[in-house]
Amino acid sequence: MAKEKGFFAEEGIDAKLIAADGETRKLGLSKGTYALTNSDFQFFQAIENGVDIKIVDGIHIGCIKVLVKKGSPYKKASDLRGKKIAVDEIGGTPHQAASLWLSLGGVSTKPEDNQVHFLPYADGNLALEALERGQVEAVSLWDPLASAYEKSGKADVIMDVATDPVFDGRYCCFYYVSGILLEKEPGKIKALLRALEQAHAWISEHPEETVELMQAGKHSAIEDKEFATALIK
Repeated sequence: MAKEKGFFAEEGIDAKLIAADGETRKLGLSKGTYALTNSDFQFFQAIENGVDIKIVDGIHIGCIKVLVKKGSPYKKASDLRGKKIAVDEIGGTPHQAASLWLSLGGVSTKPEDNQVHFLPYADGNLALEALERGQVEAVSLWDPLASAYEKSGKADVIMDVATDPVFDGRYCCFYYVSGILLEKEPGKIKALLRALEQAHAWISEHPEETVELMQAGKHSAIEDKEFATALIK
């Protein structure tokens, strides 16, 4: 929206939106090739390991859910002791969120303790298929897939990072900037953040038009506009 509504341009920024995986973005930020990216708390580890990346703002709360089959007897973390949970990748954010929730619920997530088993599925649809077939007892999954599956009536949500006491009111995703560029050109980083803050405010007031612009600009493959609007709200 900062690009579409001209907020970057107002700040004198000719912003280029680039799609890249996590490792490419970390490397790009550390070298100053990229100025800013969005990500979750997966990037914390890189910062702890000395990669020159800085956290500058939070984006939003709540985009991960733990799902079980509709009518499942599993209602809380301790119910999943000894069970299989599908995630997108070991070490990914859905895995980390589920691990923290389970640990605080009394379930050890250490592989050597053998109390819970995480199975990686690169495709979220395959993870949901595994849940449907009974190959796993739960799935920890990103939106919009998680909420779409819940909406289908096939699943119960037993943990939602938007509302669960472990995560409630806390950001799950953040803006990260290049440490090199922050030191060399702090004015430009401030301008980026001002544009993004304008976009946040605009999105809050215009969720329906946001969906229209996302679809028209091919920023997201939106099929159900009403559902996309509800997620943004």
